[in-house]
Amino acid sequence: MNQSPNASAQAAAQSQFGKPDGGLRLRLYTIIFEADTVAGRRFDLALIAAILFSIFVVILDSVHSISERQGHLIDAFEWGFTLLFTAEYLTRLACVQRPLRYATSFYGVIDLLSVLPTYLAFFVPEVHALLDVRILRLIRIFRILKLTMYVQEYQMLTSAVSASRRKIMVFLSIVMMVVLVMGTIMYVVEGPANGFSSIPKAMYWAIVTMTTVGYGDITPRTDIGKAIASVMMLLGWGVLAVPTGIVTAEMTTQRLTRVVTTRTCHNCLSEGHEPRAKYCKDCGAHLPPYQHT
Repeated sequence: MNQSPNASAQAAAQSQFGKPDGGLRLRLYTIIFEADTVAGRRFDLALIAAILFSIFVVILDSVHSISERQGHLIDAFEWGFTLLFTAEYLTRLACVQRPLRYATSFYGVIDLLSVLPTYLAFFVPEVHALLDVRILRLIRIFRILKLTMYVQEYQMLTSAVSASRRKIMVFLSIVMMVVLVMGTIMYVVEGPANGFSSIPKAMYWAIVTMTTVGYGDITPRTDIGKAIASVMMLLGWGVLAVPTGIVTAEMTTQRLTRVVTTRTCHNCLSEGHEPRAKYCKDCGAHLPPYQHT
């Protein structure tokens, strides 16, 4: 007799998590890792608010006048957020099948960096022989990177950039060729007398000019050099538009061809499975049914 999809998913989850009932860890996993469920969406929104408020506290702590007056309140908030994110981090490790894999992943490292500085600042004595504790406290700004886990548009942009990486690399190689050629020409035309003392320095000028930054620390003095600089400035407008068009086209293609979800494989933690997918696209493990908010 064939099992229903829900029964099959529960059986697969139970064997993956290694618990006889398979209930609590699976529920925690669904809430914490998958944003396409009602509970997962609420969890993500609450965590986003906590992350943003904790970053606001870090910013206020860097203002000397506010830190002097409200130092105790800021410390209380910081320890509250640290304990909250620590509990979240430990819960993530507890509800995944391979905690070490998550701990060493990009988001696992970010989770650790978001809580570790506060504990280090508590245990490391503030002496001149060591780094200033404020450096450790400022590392808490990495919490802002946790937002990429909870906002679907971040994941779509990441997928589009990843799919466009070969085109972008080809484009960047062409830009570097142009920078090398134009920098060499400017080195020959202007020479050390006008600040172009070497080809690398001339290439620095070419990069600054092509990106339309224009620091003004090195400027051409001859008429030919000014003409070349004008071409570089106009070329910079087109250079800035190309990678934007590449990524935008890829995002449009992904939006039309597939729906991006936060469905995560319980076995290998691979993300981005399609709503109708029954098996993981990377390891082949059985996926639980898709539950849309």
